[in-house]
Amino acid sequence: MTQTRIHPETGKVLSRSVRSQAISVGSLSRTVEVPGWYPDDDSDSIHSGADLKLLDGAFEELRAAYAARVRSVRKKLRLTQEEAGRIIGGGRRAFQKYENGSTPPSDAAVGLLEILDRHPDEVETLRTIRAAVFASGSLADQIDYRQSGRTKAKRSRTIAA
Repeated sequence: MTQTRIHPETGKVLSRSVRSQAISVGSLSRTVEVPGWYPDDDSDSIHSGADLKLLDGAFEELRAAYAARVRSVRKKLRLTQEEAGRIIGGGRRAFQKYENGSTPPSDAAVGLLEILDRHPDEVETLRTIRAAVFASGSLADQIDYRQSGRTKAKRSRTIAA
């Protein structure tokens, strides 16, 4: 016998069942079978704390696995956290957080990590590009320059309008 209940907001009949949900962290993904109260269509479902605990546990496992992957790729490339932060982006503290799982990398950093994992010789290309940026002035000067460029562009649009 199927258990049913009525959704408190939509009034739809919900049945107790399990549905697949995809979760992802970085470049890793996983499908989790999540129990809950589901309608016949893809509209709102209801989940208990225990239902969500199962999903949260799977997400934490995936987060830890991706943190280990970041560290593994960085070490494969023979980069320190500081150098990885400089050439991939985010800085040394960001890589510490990526590797301990407290913060996931940005989509851009994930993309660079995955490309470098498949094409490790390209790390030299990034080193060269980043060295040129840092050699031309301090990072603060680079940021000030970019911000002043945005300000000038914004002013010129305002005047032209």
